[in-house]
Amino acid sequence: MPGWISSPLIGGEHGIINTHDVIKRWFDIILSLVLLIIFSPIMVIITLAIKITSPGEVIYRQQRLGRYGKIFYLLKFRSMVKNAESMGSGMLLEENDTRITPLGKFLRKTSLDELPQLINVLKGEMSMVGPRPAPVFHLPKYDDEQRRRLQFRPGITGWAQVNGRVALYWPQRIELDLWYIDHYSLLLDYKILLKTAWTVFDRKSTAAKPDRKDVDPFMKM
Repeated sequence: MPGWISSPLIGGEHGIINTHDVIKRWFDIILSLVLLIIFSPIMVIITLAIKITSPGEVIYRQQRLGRYGKIFYLLKFRSMVKNAESMGSGMLLEENDTRITPLGKFLRKTSLDELPQLINVLKGEMSMVGPRPAPVFHLPKYDDEQRRRLQFRPGITGWAQVNGRVALYWPQRIELDLWYIDHYSLLLDYKILLKTAWTVFDRKSTAAKPDRKDVDPFMKM
């Protein structure tokens, strides 16, 4: 398991917590609870639809990097066929990937597959807003500056999410995450949440660059 890294914001693993961090955490708890209640009927319907249309588990769990590099299990509604990671391009998602189920295409298009991450937020593994949780194999690739990305809890949405999402190479996404960390405020979080609703309908930000396997150093296992 990766080691922890220190954080000037809250004092690393020893947890010298400031006021903003406390407010952000309480905001996460309240908002995730409210959204879980609001979306619970939809989550039940999605659960039944996955069970009916495709064999396999309903919730997909994948190890990701959390705050200070601590590993946690990211939760999503399964949108691909069972054991998809052992087929084709593995963890790398290709354009028009045949491993994605018909229902999964809809869930990904609407971002409804990410609703279970509200549970990650409630547990304190994620935040509503922050850098998107990176795959575990990214950690050795970070330089000292890029490792600052792990100072905050990973988020369901974030500054990089509303400024390009997967249309960006990982180094570009990390650069935006670092900008967010350096300019963090509660007001910025609110702005990102408001912009997130629009990005769900912005199809340009959901198309990954076709040369990412050759160009992006973080895409190589």
